[in-house]
Amino acid sequence: MSRTTRTAVAGLAALAAVAARDLLQREHTVLRNYPVVGHARYLLETLGPELRQYLVAGNNEERPFTRDQRRWVYASAKGENNYFGFGTDNDLEYTAGYPVIKHRTFGRAVPATRVQTGEGAGLPCAKVLGAARGRAAAFRPASVVNVSAMSFGSLSPAAVEALNRGAAMAGCLHNTGEGGLSRHHRHGGELVFQIGTAYFGCRDERGRFDLQRLKDLVASAPVRALEIKLSQGAKPGLGGVLPAAKVSAEIAEARGVPAGVDCISPSRHAEFSDVDSLLDWVELLAAETGLPVGVKSAVGDMAFWDELTGLMSTTGRGVDFVTIDGGEGGTGAAPLIFTDSVSLPFQLGFARVYSTFARAGLTDDVVFVGGGKLGLPDNAVVAFALGCDMVSIAREAMLAIGCIQAQKCHTDTCPTGVATQNPWLAHGLDPSLKSVRLANYVRTLRRDLLKVAEACGVEHPGLIGTGSVEVLTGRTASRPLHEVYGYEPGWGLPSPSDRAAIAAIMAGESEQGGSAPPSPDAVG
Repeated sequence: MSRTTRTAVAGLAALAAVAARDLLQREHTVLRNYPVVGHARYLLETLGPELRQYLVAGNNEERPFTRDQRRWVYASAKGENNYFGFGTDNDLEYTAGYPVIKHRTFGRAVPATRVQTGEGAGLPCAKVLGAARGRAAAFRPASVVNVSAMSFGSLSPAAVEALNRGAAMAGCLHNTGEGGLSRHHRHGGELVFQIGTAYFGCRDERGRFDLQRLKDLVASAPVRALEIKLSQGAKPGLGGVLPAAKVSAEIAEARGVPAGVDCISPSRHAEFSDVDSLLDWVELLAAETGLPVGVKSAVGDMAFWDELTGLMSTTGRGVDFVTIDGGEGGTGAAPLIFTDSVSLPFQLGFARVYSTFARAGLTDDVVFVGGGKLGLPDNAVVAFALGCDMVSIAREAMLAIGCIQAQKCHTDTCPTGVATQNPWLAHGLDPSLKSVRLANYVRTLRRDLLKVAEACGVEHPGLIGTGSVEVLTGRTASRPLHEVYGYEPGWGLPSPSDRAAIAAIMAGESEQGGSAPPSPDAVG
């Protein structure tokens, strides 16, 4: 028998074996009815997302981030041309909810060199974090764009290192996420330490919060603020589980848990049970560490925010910052119902929370941080107009260091080594190279925000008001942003003293020197 014949016989025997197995198995009806050829259906189902991403989907059809949005992030991160030619391919005329930024013919002068080069203090925050409540370590964040909470465990060691190195280069803050503070967070980037329901990194052997461990941790690293995580956009109201197979010795050390055992985050905190006890805990942490303390939350029931602002107005206790995460945001793996339908999207949720603080007269005492696809300039401008003082970027930061939106975050098979603990996959990510790309992306986003601020006639994105944005309601109509969300005149802007301070900083003067006229954006 010739070699060709033997090969053919072997092939036919293999197909016959597959056919026999398909006919005898009972799990898949398609394979019982269509043996052998039915496997093509499952192959196409597996490859479908990749085929659509690269061959079928248009520039603005994909989600969570369209091809155009990803291209802009990639080009910005690589220092390449991130311009688009021949006009927009977005359907502006028929897209209800589409925001349009209104430029001004005349506005306050902005030094051209700063707009063109993005030089300066990294586009600082318009407010001093912790100053309103007299925190010992109050500070003005050097960047309005910062890296959002993504834990070591959900991200690989190389990814965390790349983010921290990049944050140091860009002069922005890096939020640790709730997974503790590892050695990969210690590459020069200043940190916001997030405290989740499991108190990873600051817990005792029984899993309860340990104040002394927190103080020791804060003293050992460049932690500038503490963020109490109440919920997140990806899975508000749920806890989490890091499977035992992912709990390496290194992750166990950072979190303060046993290695090789399921690592569970409860859905609720044990250190407080209502708003009153939450504020007691906030004041305890601030007094013991000297750091500004804030909360992070997705937005659902507004009763929490009503009670929080009520107690802040009457008791002298309060948070220094509030991070609002949109329901469309979140890098974490979650059940589909939570990803799609639990918690309000960013603009709606943030506007409701900000309005609650505004009615209580507390907006000047709190730094507002937004999260949920705000690493894109158009979304970020709307966030600043609504009252954000800073924006946090998560998935956009992942894209900047190599993520291709494979949406494998929950499988530990991320092909680019970003969201995995697989050593082989993670080794392909070079932190030294990717950190430069993150820094490039952050600088580019800040530069574009500064350019848009100049177009709106002001020196800083935090001075853009709701009057500078209109929202399309159809082909022939639009509404100003303050009408859409029920803002009153003056809402969404820093106080006059903060406006004067930031205008002086942007003009290259000291924080104490110089003054600025009121914002031309009188509404909002």
